Amino acid sequence: MSNFDFSPREKPTFYYIGVTTTQSSIMKVFPKWADYLGIGGTPIVGINCKIHDEPEVYREVVEFIRKDKYSLGALVTSHKIDLYDAAMDFFDEIGEYVELLGELSCISKKNGKLWAHAKDPITSGLAYEAFIPKDHWKKTGGEIYIMGAGGASLALTTYFMEKLEQDFWPSKIYIANRSTPRLETMKIIHQKINPGILVEYFHCPKPEDNDKIVNRLKPHSLVINGTGAGKDFPGSPITVAAEFPQNGFAWDYNFRGDLIFLKQSRAQQEEKNLHIEDGWVYFLHGWQRVIAEVFHLNIPTSGPEFEELSRIAKEVK
Repeated sequence: MSNFDFSPREKPTFYYIGVTTTQSSIMKVFPKWADYLGIGGTPIVGINCKIHDEPEVYREVVEFIRKDKYSLGALVTSHKIDLYDAAMDFFDEIGEYVELLGELSCISKKNGKLWAHAKDPITSGLAYEAFIPKDHWKKTGGEIYIMGAGGASLALTTYFMEKLEQDFWPSKIYIANRSTPRLETMKIIHQKINPGILVEYFHCPKPEDNDKIVNRLKPHSLVINGTGAGKDFPGSPITVAAEFPQNGFAWDYNFRGDLIFLKQSRAQQEEKNLHIEDGWVYFLHGWQRVIAEVFHLNIPTSGPEFEELSRIAKEVK
C-alpha cells in the first residue's frame, strides 16, 4: 500500500509519486517556485509506493487523481513503467514518447481529460544541451559512454535519435548495464528509432568491466553515470583504475548522495582537463517541464526566468 490519504482534496493540489519523497529537495523548492510562478499556496503532496509495487496500488493512486476535482496532476519517478503498465486504461490521452517508451513521468489534466506524458527525452536533452557545445562531436569525433540502461539513459538516447541531426551525433555511443534485460529492452526501442547512430551494448556486471571501456574512449568523449550508484546505493560504476578521456566530459545524473563517480572525476579534472556536471540542471528541467504541463504555464528553458528559478532552488537547497 502507498502512504497516501485518499480523502478528497480541499484545494488544488500537486503530487510527487516516488519512494522516499520527503527526502527530496523539491518538497522545499516547490513552494518557493510556486510563489514566484503565481501559483502560491498550492501544496505538493508526496505519495510513496514500494519499488515495483502491486498494480492495485498504482491503479488506486491514478484513479484518485483522475476523479478528485482538486487533484491537478503529478510528477512520477521510480514507478514510471510500473504505474503506466498498471493504469494505462485510466488515461484519455497520451503525449509524445509514452507509447514508444512504455512509461510516463507526468500526469496532467486538460479539458476534462487525464493525460500521460513522458517528459524525460525532453528534459535529458535540455540538461545535455546546457553543457555540451552544439558542434562538439563534429569538431572532435568524440564518443559517449553511458553506464546504466535505465529510464534516464533510454530517454537521453531517444533524444539523440529522435531530435539530433547527423552533424550533432557522437562518433559512437557505448551503453553498458549490470544486467541484460534492460539492455535488450533498449536495443528493441533503438531498432525502431535509430537513424544510423553507431551504438554498441555491453553487459558489465562489475566496475572493472566499465573501466576497460572508459580507458579506451577517444579524447573529448563523454562518460555518464546513469546507474544510480552514489545516490540510490553506495559506490561508483568505475574504480580508481579508470582513466577519463583527455579534454572530455563526466556527467552524473545525480546531485545528492555520496557521489563517488564525481569525486573520481574531480581527482582527474586538472590532469585530463575534464568538464564535470552533476544532475542539478537535469533536476531543474525535469521538475519545471512537469510543473509547466500540470499548471498550464509557459516556463522558459533558458534566460532570466529560468536563471531566477535556478537561484531560488539553490537558495533552498
